[in-house]
This record gives sequence, C-alpha cells and structure tokens, in this order.
Amino acid sequence: MTDFHVAPLDASFGAVVTGLKLADLDDAAFSRLYDTWLEYALLVFPDQHLSNDQQVEFATRFGELEFDLVAISNVKKDGSVRVEDDADGVIQVLKGNMGWHCDSTYMPVQAKGAVFTAHVVPSSRGETGWADLRAGYDALDAATKEKVATLSAYHSLRYSQKKAGFTPKADGDYNGYGLDVQDPPLRPLVKTHPETGRKSLLIGRHAYGIPGMDPAESEAFLKSLVDHTCQPPRVYHHRWTAGDAVVWDNRRLLHQSCPWDMTQARVMYHARIAGDPASEFAGPN
Repeated sequence: MTDFHVAPLDASFGAVVTGLKLADLDDAAFSRLYDTWLEYALLVFPDQHLSNDQQVEFATRFGELEFDLVAISNVKKDGSVRVEDDADGVIQVLKGNMGWHCDSTYMPVQAKGAVFTAHVVPSSRGETGWADLRAGYDALDAATKEKVATLSAYHSLRYSQKKAGFTPKADGDYNGYGLDVQDPPLRPLVKTHPETGRKSLLIGRHAYGIPGMDPAESEAFLKSLVDHTCQPPRVYHHRWTAGDAVVWDNRRLLHQSCPWDMTQARVMYHARIAGDPASEFAGPN
C-alpha cells in the first residue's frame, strides 16, 4: 500500500501531501487520502505534472463530475496571450474569480469540490487563496450564530459578475455556464457538511438579497461575514509551481484567484466534482 506524508499548513485547514503519485494510487491509499481530505479540506500535491486525462481520472475518484475539465487560462487556442481587455468575456471571468466564492452555488446543485492543476504559471503572483468557512462559523459570536441560523441568500453568477463591473454580452466570448441561470437558487447562510456533520457558513461573492432585509443591509451583512472569515488563521494563499495539483472541499472553503501581470501566460485546469443532490440541491424560490 502506498504511504504518504501529510504536513499541515499554517492555517486552520489544509495540508501538503508528498510521497505519492496521484496517477498511480491503489484503492487503499485513495481511501486514506479521501479521509485526509475530509479532515483538512484542502490538499496540495507538489510535482505531480498530471496530464488532462490523469486529472480527470483522479477527480472522478471523488465522485461524479459536474464537468470534466475546463482551462482557466489567459492563453488562446492559437497559443497567444489574450490582451487584458475588460470587454473580453474570458478576461471578465478570470477577474471575477478574484472575488471570494464557492463554486456552483449559483447552480441548482452546489459542487462538492474541485481538482486544480498548474501547467504554466507567471513569474510572480497569480496565487489561489482559500478561506475556511467552518472555522469562520466557529469564530462567530453567539448572537451572530443565532442570527445567521435563520437567514438565506440568493446566489447568482450574473449578479456577482455585474457587481464586479462585468455585464456579459449575448455574443461575447463567454456567456454560457452559470450565466444562463434565470432563477437564482436560495441557500441558507449556514449549512451542515453531509460527511462530517460540522456547520459552516455559505457565503461569497455570488450571495445577495437576504429575504426580509433591505438590499443595502443585506449587502453589508454578507460582506461582514466574508471579511470575518477571510482573516488569518483562516486563509491560505498558494504560490503555484508548474506541476502542482490541489483538491479542495467546496462545501467548506471559499476560494479566489489573485491578480498577476496578464501579459504573462497562466494556464490552469479545473475539474469540478458534482455535489450530491440530496445535500447540495437548492431550487429556485
């Protein structure tokens, strides 16, 4: 059985895992790795250099995929680097992702997690950050815990992109997945993790419009929860090296990309693990 080493990060979550190759895990090693993932929520694997097929195969071991693979990249298919033009739909999505968020909260079924790999990285910056929603919930005072227990918020990618200054065009470079949802789901601000049973906040840039609150009050309250959560020791920003792979629990962590010099190429690949409809479904209201 493959053995591996787990080194916890200097944060309330996360670990660096070494001593294994993700493309060559036996079932016993993966079972131990899955339990480690549930414990730490974010696992970082240096020097993996997964092919696209290997990444999809590894992600599939965590469950069915919401989608198998998408490039998160400022490089065009012809190999040229996109001009940093805020009218470009792909640039809009890349910049929108710089806000703290959970994946697919704007879809009927929120994602379970994701496997992310770095293929080409800029010479500086371009990190990815994660923030611990469980520790954020645990650190709330009693009055705020009582308040959030009864509240929900709508989630919309169209809303969050517009708030970031980007209005998608019908004929733009990116106007599909998530942006075509017309009826935003309503999700509680506190959710229970279906596998660990622990509570965490469910917030981020896609959340808005708490029913029963004035829109400005809702916006301020949701921002205060993000600001509270995204503070040390509840955050970690990873400086990528080509060949790195990570897997994170989208049911417990916020994440964000960080700015970089967009004249430099940054090519990442994202495989999104589908959530279980029994625990992650939130229909339109």
